[in-house]
Amino acid sequence: MTPTDLTITPRDRRFGREDKTPRWWLNDSPYETALFNALSATFPKGEAYFIESIRAFRDAADDKLAGEIRAFTTQEVIHSREHVAFNRRAADSGYDLAPLERKVQESLDLLKGRPPILDLAATMALEHFTAIIAHELLANPRHLANADQATADLWRWHAVEEIEHKGVAYDTWLAATKDWTRYKRWKVKSILMLLVTRNFVQHRTEGVLELLRQDGITGLRAWAGALWAMWGKPGLFRKVGAAWLSYFLPRFHPWNEDDRELIAGWDATYDYRQDPPARKVRRAA
Repeated sequence: MTPTDLTITPRDRRFGREDKTPRWWLNDSPYETALFNALSATFPKGEAYFIESIRAFRDAADDKLAGEIRAFTTQEVIHSREHVAFNRRAADSGYDLAPLERKVQESLDLLKGRPPILDLAATMALEHFTAIIAHELLANPRHLANADQATADLWRWHAVEEIEHKGVAYDTWLAATKDWTRYKRWKVKSILMLLVTRNFVQHRTEGVLELLRQDGITGLRAWAGALWAMWGKPGLFRKVGAAWLSYFLPRFHPWNEDDRELIAGWDATYDYRQDPPARKVRRAA
Protein backbone atom coordinates (compact mmCIF):
# COMPACT_ATOMS: atom_id res chain seq x y z
CA MET A 1 0.00 0.00 0.00
CA THR A 2 1.02 3.63 -0.40
CA PRO A 3 3.27 4.78 2.49
CA THR A 4 1.38 6.93 4.98
CA ASP A 5 4.27 9.38 5.14
CA LEU A 6 4.59 9.80 1.38
CA THR A 7 4.89 13.33 0.06
CA ILE A 8 4.09 14.21 -3.55
CA THR A 9 5.85 17.48 -4.29
CA PRO A 10 5.26 19.39 -7.52
CA ARG A 11 8.57 21.07 -8.42
CA ASP A 12 7.90 23.96 -10.76
CA ARG A 13 11.16 23.94 -12.66
CA ARG A 14 12.31 24.85 -16.17
CA PHE A 15 15.06 23.20 -18.16
CA GLY A 16 17.19 24.36 -21.05
CA ARG A 17 15.06 27.31 -22.05
CA GLU A 18 18.03 29.29 -23.34
CA ASP A 19 19.99 26.29 -24.60
CA LYS A 20 20.45 24.85 -28.04
CA THR A 21 20.06 21.14 -27.51
CA PRO A 22 22.48 19.06 -29.64
CA ARG A 23 20.76 16.95 -32.28
CA TRP A 24 22.24 13.76 -30.80
CA TRP A 25 22.16 14.89 -27.20
CA LEU A 26 22.67 11.46 -25.60
CA ASN A 27 26.13 9.88 -25.98
CA ASP A 28 26.29 11.46 -29.45
CA SER A 29 24.15 8.49 -30.49
CA PRO A 30 21.25 8.81 -32.93
CA TYR A 31 19.76 5.57 -31.56
CA GLU A 32 19.74 6.42 -27.86
CA THR A 33 18.63 9.98 -28.63
CA ALA A 34 15.79 8.70 -30.82
CA LEU A 35 14.44 6.50 -28.01
CA PHE A 36 14.16 9.36 -25.51
CA ASN A 37 12.88 11.79 -28.14
CA ALA A 38 10.20 9.26 -29.12
CA LEU A 39 9.16 8.94 -25.48
CA SER A 40 9.06 12.71 -25.01
CA ALA A 41 6.82 13.14 -28.04
CA THR A 42 4.11 11.14 -26.25
CA PHE A 43 4.08 13.05 -22.98
CA PRO A 44 2.08 16.25 -23.60
CA LYS A 45 -1.02 14.51 -24.92
CA GLY A 46 -0.49 11.35 -22.89
CA GLU A 47 -0.22 13.13 -19.55
CA ALA A 48 -3.34 15.18 -20.28
CA TYR A 49 -5.11 11.84 -20.82
CA PHE A 50 -3.78 10.51 -17.51
CA ILE A 51 -5.08 13.57 -15.68
CA GLU A 52 -8.58 13.31 -17.11
CA SER A 53 -8.75 9.55 -16.58
CA ILE A 54 -7.95 9.88 -12.88
CA ARG A 55 -9.96 13.04 -12.24
CA ALA A 56 -13.06 11.28 -13.59
CA PHE A 57 -13.04 9.20 -10.38
CA ARG A 58 -11.97 11.81 -7.83
CA ASP A 59 -15.41 11.63 -6.16
CA ALA A 60 -14.57 8.07 -5.09
CA ALA A 61 -11.42 9.22 -3.29
CA ASP A 62 -11.08 9.91 0.41
CA ASP A 63 -9.47 13.15 1.57
CA LYS A 64 -5.92 11.77 1.51
CA LEU A 65 -6.24 10.35 -1.99
CA ALA A 66 -8.01 13.51 -3.21
CA GLY A 67 -4.98 15.52 -2.08
CA GLU A 68 -2.66 13.11 -3.85
CA ILE A 69 -4.73 13.43 -7.04
CA ARG A 70 -4.37 17.22 -6.87
CA ALA A 71 -0.62 16.93 -6.39
CA PHE A 72 -0.40 14.34 -9.20
CA THR A 73 -2.33 16.66 -11.51
CA THR A 74 -0.01 19.56 -10.81
CA GLN A 75 3.07 17.45 -11.39
CA GLU A 76 1.74 16.12 -14.68
CA VAL A 77 0.80 19.59 -15.95
CA ILE A 78 4.33 20.82 -15.30
CA HIS A 79 5.81 17.69 -16.90
CA SER A 80 3.73 18.33 -19.99
CA ARG A 81 4.89 21.95 -20.17
CA GLU A 82 8.55 20.98 -19.90
CA HIS A 83 8.30 18.26 -22.54
CA VAL A 84 6.54 20.66 -24.89
CA ALA A 85 9.56 22.93 -24.47
CA PHE A 86 11.98 20.03 -24.96
CA ASN A 87 10.11 18.86 -28.06
CA ARG A 88 10.49 22.33 -29.52
CA ARG A 89 14.24 22.14 -28.95
CA ALA A 90 14.28 18.76 -30.69
CA ALA A 91 12.44 20.38 -33.60
CA ASP A 92 14.95 23.24 -33.60
CA SER A 93 17.72 20.65 -33.94
CA GLY A 94 16.05 19.35 -37.11
CA TYR A 95 13.57 16.66 -36.05
CA ASP A 96 9.94 16.59 -37.11
CA LEU A 97 7.99 15.08 -34.21
CA ALA A 98 4.60 15.66 -35.87
CA PRO A 99 4.27 12.06 -37.17
CA LEU A 100 4.86 10.73 -33.64
CA GLU A 101 2.41 13.20 -32.12
CA ARG A 102 -0.21 12.24 -34.70
CA LYS A 103 0.18 8.58 -33.73
CA VAL A 104 -0.49 9.48 -30.09
CA GLN A 105 -3.60 11.44 -31.06
CA GLU A 106 -4.85 8.61 -33.27
CA SER A 107 -4.46 6.19 -30.37
CA LEU A 108 -6.37 8.50 -28.04
CA ASP A 109 -9.12 9.01 -30.62
CA LEU A 110 -9.70 5.25 -30.68
CA LEU A 111 -10.49 5.36 -26.96
CA LYS A 112 -13.33 7.83 -27.23
CA GLY A 113 -16.70 6.53 -26.10
CA ARG A 114 -15.50 3.60 -24.04
CA PRO A 115 -16.26 3.29 -20.31
CA PRO A 116 -14.14 5.67 -18.18
CA ILE A 117 -13.05 2.79 -15.94
CA LEU A 118 -11.12 1.36 -18.90
CA ASP A 119 -9.37 4.70 -19.37
CA LEU A 120 -8.38 4.52 -15.72
CA ALA A 121 -7.11 0.96 -16.16
CA ALA A 122 -5.05 2.03 -19.19
CA THR A 123 -3.67 5.00 -17.28
CA MET A 124 -2.78 2.72 -14.38
CA ALA A 125 -0.84 0.44 -16.75
CA LEU A 126 0.99 3.34 -18.39
CA GLU A 127 1.80 4.86 -15.01
CA HIS A 128 3.45 1.55 -14.13
CA PHE A 129 5.56 1.89 -17.27
CA THR A 130 6.62 5.41 -16.37
CA ALA A 131 7.38 4.42 -12.76
CA ILE A 132 9.61 1.46 -13.63
CA ILE A 133 11.40 3.44 -16.34
CA ALA A 134 11.89 6.27 -13.83
CA HIS A 135 13.33 3.82 -11.31
CA GLU A 136 15.75 2.45 -13.88
CA LEU A 137 16.91 5.90 -14.99
CA LEU A 138 17.73 6.92 -11.41
CA ALA A 139 19.12 3.57 -10.28
CA ASN A 140 21.41 3.14 -13.28
CA PRO A 141 23.29 6.34 -14.20
CA ARG A 142 24.50 4.63 -17.39
CA HIS A 143 21.29 5.56 -19.20
CA LEU A 144 21.92 9.31 -19.08
CA ALA A 145 25.70 9.27 -18.95
CA ASN A 146 27.36 11.70 -21.36
CA ALA A 147 24.02 13.43 -22.00
CA ASP A 148 23.41 17.12 -22.57
CA GLN A 149 23.25 18.42 -18.99
CA ALA A 150 19.97 20.34 -19.14
CA THR A 151 18.25 17.45 -20.90
CA ALA A 152 19.57 14.90 -18.41
CA ASP A 153 18.34 17.15 -15.59
CA LEU A 154 14.89 17.23 -17.20
CA TRP A 155 14.66 13.44 -17.36
CA ARG A 156 15.92 12.92 -13.82
CA TRP A 157 13.51 15.51 -12.43
CA HIS A 158 10.67 13.86 -14.31
CA ALA A 159 11.74 10.46 -12.98
CA VAL A 160 11.73 11.71 -9.38
CA GLU A 161 8.14 12.87 -9.62
CA GLU A 162 6.97 9.76 -11.46
CA ILE A 163 8.25 7.67 -8.57
CA GLU A 164 6.55 9.94 -6.04
CA HIS A 165 3.11 9.64 -7.61
CA LYS A 166 3.38 6.08 -8.89
CA GLY A 167 0.57 4.85 -6.64
CA VAL A 168 -2.04 7.51 -7.39
CA ALA A 169 -3.64 5.87 -10.43
CA TYR A 170 -3.61 2.48 -8.71
CA ASP A 171 -5.17 3.79 -5.50
CA THR A 172 -7.82 5.60 -7.57
CA TRP A 173 -8.53 2.30 -9.32
CA LEU A 174 -8.91 0.53 -5.98
CA ALA A 175 -11.34 3.19 -4.79
CA ALA A 176 -13.33 3.16 -8.03
CA THR A 177 -13.60 -0.65 -8.09
CA LYS A 178 -14.11 -1.25 -4.38
CA ASP A 179 -17.27 -3.28 -5.14
CA TRP A 180 -15.50 -5.56 -7.64
CA THR A 181 -14.20 -9.00 -6.79
CA ARG A 182 -10.44 -9.41 -6.55
CA TYR A 183 -10.49 -11.66 -9.62
CA LYS A 184 -12.40 -9.14 -11.74
CA ARG A 185 -9.94 -6.42 -10.80
CA TRP A 186 -7.00 -8.64 -11.70
CA LYS A 187 -8.52 -9.77 -14.99
CA VAL A 188 -9.39 -6.29 -16.24
CA LYS A 189 -6.10 -4.70 -15.21
CA SER A 190 -4.11 -7.60 -16.71
CA ILE A 191 -5.91 -7.52 -20.05
CA LEU A 192 -5.45 -3.75 -20.28
CA MET A 193 -1.77 -4.05 -19.44
CA LEU A 194 -1.23 -6.56 -22.23
CA LEU A 195 -3.01 -4.30 -24.74
CA VAL A 196 -1.16 -1.24 -23.52
CA THR A 197 2.19 -3.04 -23.68
CA ARG A 198 1.64 -4.17 -27.25
CA ASN A 199 0.77 -0.64 -28.36
CA PHE A 200 3.47 1.01 -26.26
CA VAL A 201 6.30 -1.13 -27.61
CA GLN A 202 5.03 -1.08 -31.19
CA HIS A 203 4.44 2.66 -31.35
CA ARG A 204 7.68 3.63 -29.59
CA THR A 205 9.62 1.37 -31.96
CA GLU A 206 7.89 2.98 -34.93
CA GLY A 207 8.70 6.40 -33.50
CA VAL A 208 12.37 5.55 -33.05
CA LEU A 209 12.58 4.25 -36.63
CA GLU A 210 10.91 7.41 -37.96
CA LEU A 211 13.40 9.66 -36.18
CA LEU A 212 16.27 7.53 -37.45
CA ARG A 213 14.84 7.84 -40.97
CA GLN A 214 15.08 11.59 -40.53
CA ASP A 215 18.75 11.07 -39.73
CA GLY A 216 19.17 9.12 -42.95
CA ILE A 217 19.40 5.79 -41.12
CA THR A 218 17.08 3.16 -42.58
CA GLY A 219 16.72 -0.54 -43.24
CA LEU A 220 18.66 -3.17 -41.32
CA ARG A 221 21.02 -0.58 -39.85
CA ALA A 222 18.11 1.33 -38.32
CA TRP A 223 16.44 -1.79 -36.94
CA ALA A 224 19.67 -3.19 -35.49
CA GLY A 225 20.62 0.08 -33.82
CA ALA A 226 17.13 0.74 -32.48
CA LEU A 227 16.65 -2.74 -31.05
CA TRP A 228 20.11 -2.70 -29.48
CA ALA A 229 19.43 0.66 -27.80
CA MET A 230 16.06 -0.49 -26.47
CA TRP A 231 16.74 -4.14 -25.67
CA GLY A 232 20.50 -4.67 -25.79
CA LYS A 233 22.79 -2.07 -24.25
CA PRO A 234 21.97 0.06 -22.38
CA GLY A 235 18.64 -1.71 -22.99
CA LEU A 236 16.17 0.44 -21.09
CA PHE A 237 13.20 -1.76 -22.02
CA ARG A 238 15.05 -4.98 -21.19
CA LYS A 239 16.09 -3.64 -17.82
CA VAL A 240 12.49 -3.04 -16.71
CA GLY A 241 11.21 -6.47 -17.76
CA ALA A 242 11.05 -8.02 -14.30
CA ALA A 243 9.38 -4.94 -12.82
CA TRP A 244 6.83 -5.03 -15.66
CA LEU A 245 5.98 -8.66 -14.85
CA SER A 246 5.33 -7.80 -11.20
CA TYR A 247 2.17 -5.99 -12.30
CA PHE A 248 0.47 -9.34 -12.84
CA LEU A 249 1.02 -10.64 -9.32
CA PRO A 250 -2.28 -11.02 -7.42
CA ARG A 251 -1.24 -8.69 -4.57
CA PHE A 252 0.62 -6.17 -6.69
CA HIS A 253 0.78 -2.54 -5.62
CA PRO A 254 3.24 0.04 -7.02
CA TRP A 255 4.55 0.71 -3.52
CA ASN A 256 5.38 -2.93 -2.81
CA GLU A 257 8.84 -1.63 -3.67
CA ASP A 258 9.53 1.51 -1.68
CA ASP A 259 12.25 3.15 -3.76
CA ARG A 260 12.16 6.59 -2.21
CA GLU A 261 15.87 6.32 -1.47
CA LEU A 262 16.39 7.06 -5.17
CA ILE A 263 14.75 10.46 -4.81
CA ALA A 264 16.04 11.45 -1.38
CA GLY A 265 17.78 14.82 -1.34
CA TRP A 266 15.76 16.50 -4.06
CA ASP A 267 14.85 20.01 -2.93
CA ALA A 268 11.28 21.16 -3.41
CA THR A 269 10.48 24.55 -4.90
CA TYR A 270 7.96 25.05 -2.12
CA ASP A 271 6.75 23.08 0.88
CA TYR A 272 4.64 20.02 0.21
CA ARG A 273 0.92 20.68 0.70
CA GLN A 274 -0.73 18.16 -1.65
CA ASP A 275 -2.52 20.90 -3.52
CA PRO A 276 -1.52 23.12 -6.45
CA PRO A 277 1.19 25.77 -6.04
CA ALA A 278 0.29 29.36 -5.31
CA ARG A 279 1.52 30.42 -8.72
CA LYS A 280 -0.93 29.22 -11.36
CA VAL A 281 0.42 26.58 -13.71
CA ARG A 282 -1.10 26.33 -17.16
CA ARG A 283 -3.36 23.33 -17.55
CA ALA A 284 -2.25 20.60 -19.96
CA ALA A 285 -4.03 20.78 -23.28
